[in-house]
Amino acid sequence: MNPLFAASALSFSFKQVSTEGFFTMTLLAIVSLLSWSVIISKAFQLSKARRVSTKFFLAFRATKDPLEIARAGTEFDGAPAFEIYRAAAEELDAQLSSNPVMVRGSKRISHGSFDLVKMTLERTAGAEAMNLEKGMIVLSTAVAGGPFIGLLGTVFGVMETFAGIAVKQSASIAAMAPGVAGALLNTVIGLFVAIPAMFAYNFQVTNIRGITQELDNFVSELVTAFEHQYVDNRPLADEIRDAIAGSLGRPEVLIAK
Repeated sequence: MNPLFAASALSFSFKQVSTEGFFTMTLLAIVSLLSWSVIISKAFQLSKARRVSTKFFLAFRATKDPLEIARAGTEFDGAPAFEIYRAAAEELDAQLSSNPVMVRGSKRISHGSFDLVKMTLERTAGAEAMNLEKGMIVLSTAVAGGPFIGLLGTVFGVMETFAGIAVKQSASIAAMAPGVAGALLNTVIGLFVAIPAMFAYNFQVTNIRGITQELDNFVSELVTAFEHQYVDNRPLADEIRDAIAGSLGRPEVLIAK
């Protein structure tokens, strides 16, 4: 189709739009504005999350002590994995300060205290996943609702056109074409709203799922690292023996037994 002809067709159709059609087009414009704001902001958010998370993972896996990054005060703003790590590290540090268990001269925590750390991990991981998905409902609404809103405007326009023909009692292509053209413009705009939102939604949902899977894997990795370094994993008999020995102040006698 000749682009000039297409442009003139759109211009002609726009001039024939009814009052209901203008209302529908205004609604579609609002939906389009909201969806594009989500598309752009989410694209920046996911891009930053990917980039900064990669730096954080490299830094974390280069450390021997899982609390080293937190104690150094290094920041990785924009990385969901870092937010999970920071919350868990703060809880672990608090447990080490308030409920320490001394094992061979080093501070550790009990399994009961570590359960609080794991709860913090799970809660923060859920919050970060929700933050990644925030706003996606706008795109899914634009994909599902855009064509139907446009179709509603088209139906109103066609209905008004046929009502006008019935009043004039003159059925001809020349009488019907302007009204039908104006009515169909609503469907066209509805598709213009829905199609970009559909592609963006599918692309961004795939990225969000990938990042969420990374977070799940990192939570498991962090639990293992914390447990290995800071949780008292001695057998229960040894814990009882050391506790009694400490209370009596004669550890050497108990160890000998």
